[in-house]
This record gives sequence, structure tokens and C-alpha cells, in this order.
Amino acid sequence: MIRTVLRMGDPRLLQRAQPVTRFDTQELRELLRDLRDTMAHLNGAGLAAPQIGVGLRVVIFGVRSNPRYPQAEEVPDTVLINPLIEPLSGEIAEDWEGCLSVPGLRGWVPRPARVRYAGCDEQGLRFERTVQGFHARVVQHECDHLDGILYPMRVRDFSRFGFIDALFPGEPLPLEE
Repeated sequence: MIRTVLRMGDPRLLQRAQPVTRFDTQELRELLRDLRDTMAHLNGAGLAAPQIGVGLRVVIFGVRSNPRYPQAEEVPDTVLINPLIEPLSGEIAEDWEGCLSVPGLRGWVPRPARVRYAGCDEQGLRFERTVQGFHARVVQHECDHLDGILYPMRVRDFSRFGFIDALFPGEPLPLEE
């Protein structure tokens, strides 16, 4: 079912989500279905449970061919529950980000360039990946939602934050989350 995505200003987006304690349940399957349906409907690269008003540490993400990310590298479809992220170096990458909870805006966001993330799939099986580039940016962006962080909170230079049509008049959209 397609759910309404909460928008910046809704206090639920600022709360820390709770860990999932029961896996492979009907409730978790329904949540994942709703996240997938909503993300697909909006052509998103990822979506976190808090964005649809569910305060659990659950994110989904994945990018193949997507009109919102024409130059983006592929990111595998992933269910990530109770994630942990570890930066693997001091190198910081900066790039444009957007968010389904912050529609119409983009910001230049610094993030660790290379990370290892770990968590569980929908069955509760633990897995981990080491990633960089767009994949690293997407997973960090989505996991920030689990801690009540929206990407504008990470913007350092507000001359590089604003409405898409003002920042990029007549230009193709930059990558976004």
C-alpha cells in the first residue's frame, strides 16, 4: 500500500527509531511491502520506516534505472534492519542530496566516502557490506532517518542549499536520495 511520506517539520521525523525485535512476522512483511510500494510510486532510491510514521529501525534502498537518478551507479535492492554504519577512512565525499521528506530542495552534503554497514534482512539474518560512492551515500542518508536526522542538518554551506529550480535553472536535476 502506498503510504504518505512525512515532511520536514513533522516531529516524528526527529525521533530515534526503536530496534526491531521480531523478524519474519506479518507486521514486518506488511511494513516492507508498504515501504517498497511507496518508494516505487515516488521513484525513490530509499525509504526509512520513520518517513511513513513507523518508528522502527528499518530502511530499504536500491537503484537500477531511475529517472530521478539518470547517472547513478546501480545499488542493489536491500532491506536493512537494525543497521550499524562504520566509516572506513577519514575521507569525506560531498555531493547533492534530496529527500522525499524534503521535497523540491537539494543540499550539498558531506559524508564519509567509504563505509561498512551491517544489519539484518527481513528474516533476521545478519549481513554486512563495504561500499563507497552513491551506495555509501544512500545507506548513510537512509540510516540518518533512524536517528532523527534529515540531510539539511548536515549541510555546511547554505549557499548550496535551496529549491531545485533556483539552484539549477534549466539544468537536469542532480542526483538525490
